[in-house]
Amino acid sequence: MKKYELVEDSLLRQINTGAYPGGTLLPTEEQLTEIFGVSRQTVRKALSILEDKDIIEKKQGSGSMVKIRNPAADSGKVSVIVTYIDDYIFPGQLRGVEEVLSKNGLSAILSATKNRICSERKILEDILNDPVAGILVEGTKTALPNPNIDLYERLAERGIPIVFFNSVYPALKDMLYVCADNQRGGYELVTYLLGKGHKSIASIFKADDIQGHERYSGYISAMFGSGLFVSDSKTIWYTTETKEKLFDEPRNILSSIGDATAVVCYNDEIAFMLIKLLISCGKKVPEDIAVVSFDNSSLSEMSPVKITSLSYGDKNIGSIAAGKLADIIGGRKASSEIIPWKLTEKESS
Repeated sequence: MKKYELVEDSLLRQINTGAYPGGTLLPTEEQLTEIFGVSRQTVRKALSILEDKDIIEKKQGSGSMVKIRNPAADSGKVSVIVTYIDDYIFPGQLRGVEEVLSKNGLSAILSATKNRICSERKILEDILNDPVAGILVEGTKTALPNPNIDLYERLAERGIPIVFFNSVYPALKDMLYVCADNQRGGYELVTYLLGKGHKSIASIFKADDIQGHERYSGYISAMFGSGLFVSDSKTIWYTTETKEKLFDEPRNILSSIGDATAVVCYNDEIAFMLIKLLISCGKKVPEDIAVVSFDNSSLSEMSPVKITSLSYGDKNIGSIAAGKLADIIGGRKASSEIIPWKLTEKESS
């Protein structure tokens, strides 16, 4: 891309993610030359393109102002795209989304991808044909290259604000998001187990969602940081498609865990299934093997041994993300947010 195209693209993304809401002034030409490290002529060319696209307008003596746009904004309809609706932690997050949207005079159109790329594409194509005031979305298979990036970019170009929650696509630049500090969470769980005297710690993570990679990064960082060797065989990876069969062969799981005295699990759902398997194989939790995980969901209480797990405390990612989207739609500024984890110690450790 030419320099002026890079400046134009960056400004457009920031406008569409709420950094510069409708009705606000962009930085001056002089400031933009410093921000982007380009000439004033390059900045003027980029601003001219945005003006031709009806994104900004020149205000005499004031500079360039972002236009209030998105014809569908007045509809008050928000597309909420999630991987699942009724499973696991999602009902709680969705309740938070609906409560916040309702308070802001917005209504939710709910869709589920079931973590399938083709389903996500169909939903996005429908939105292009019937625009909405905004989009709240949980990414699908975010650890994999996503072929739907082009649709997100087209939606952003139309001025439809997009806020991601739980995960975001790395290929999409300047997108606003609300996510947990997953890398730090993996680190904290291992640090907690080390403090309990464990030195051989296995793990189970999800391979096709970016959260799994981030949590693994924290896990491995804490282990190596403590001078502990970690065999690759002690990390078990699964995907959306292989989850249901993950525990079909108990011997394979036990072989991978080996001599480990603790296991860090991707979430409570996996920890719940692991604990049931361990008990069926004659293992005691936590006496023989401690188990810790993420989310502190209802499953952590329903488990045969209540699960030590990380949570967001009194925060609801769905509520926070919906609030940010409502701010953008209302012409207010919003910024991305990373939510810290809070450990709830129970019986499994």
